[in-house]
Amino acid sequence: MLADPQVSPGPTRASIGDARVAILICTKDGAAYLGQQLESIAAQTHTNWVLVASDDGSIDATKEILKRFAATQHQTTIIRNGPRKGVCANFLSLAADPTITADYFAFSDQDDIWNRDKLKRALTSLGAVPNDVPAVYCSRTEIMSIDGRSLGFSPLFARPPAFRNALVQSLGGGNTMVFNRAAKKMLEMAGMVDAVLHDWWVYQLVSAAGGRIYYDPQPVLKYRQHPENIIGSNIGWDARLLRLRMMLSGRFREWNEINISALRHLPAHLITPENRETLELFAKARLTTSLLKRLHYLKGSGVYRQTILGDLGLFVAAILKRF
Repeated sequence: MLADPQVSPGPTRASIGDARVAILICTKDGAAYLGQQLESIAAQTHTNWVLVASDDGSIDATKEILKRFAATQHQTTIIRNGPRKGVCANFLSLAADPTITADYFAFSDQDDIWNRDKLKRALTSLGAVPNDVPAVYCSRTEIMSIDGRSLGFSPLFARPPAFRNALVQSLGGGNTMVFNRAAKKMLEMAGMVDAVLHDWWVYQLVSAAGGRIYYDPQPVLKYRQHPENIIGSNIGWDARLLRLRMMLSGRFREWNEINISALRHLPAHLITPENRETLELFAKARLTTSLLKRLHYLKGSGVYRQTILGDLGLFVAAILKRF
């Protein structure tokens, strides 16, 4: 069973080993790799978890694999139908569902392989956060080929996580994210927003409220690369140049419109005054026709990306009105 909604508000560091984690996995035609992912979940050193799977209309053996997994584990597995509106909507349908309760919540893709200590590392980072402070953990990943060969690691980001970064960049992959109950409540209040990516939205939402963001430089999973990846890795110059081209093509501008609209529709108390000002200055920078004013507002907003190339791309996009 899922944790009782009336359970006391979150564990202390002393009881972190007993904390209940709801693993939120979204699936769609994932039979080729799902078994390995489920095995890695079953092998976690932190064993107090419940798996909630939202299947978005699989026509392969995905549901049968989930059912077999449920039958072999003493932990609970719940399988339900997704909204069939894409990956982001599927994940948010779980994250924003108030009937799913636990101490912590972990997103899971269907085709990765988790390190055995993934949950333990995340809970160790989040365990000292006060119960009423929203917090999210994310990390680097080890990139692997379709057949499981290591291809290296995702970039090591060094600049501090903050709303000023979240406005223009998603810091950590959703497959690495674990968040606490206070962050889950924010996602419930925000509801089924029209967001670009569920992981980017969580980063924006938690940072907008002044919550805690933990970026772990240690990879905690193997991220499989294959043609069905929605975004894919960002290792190597080819991947970075691809993202730069996406930014300059206007895709970044479309994403910013969606994100700004979603953030403006949040209840006022979910964004700190400082971050509200950052949001509005960034919005002004996007709309003004004067180049000097555009750059002035952009600088005033303080937004930044994690790399020099990323900042350069943002500056060029601002000049060309592609942001």
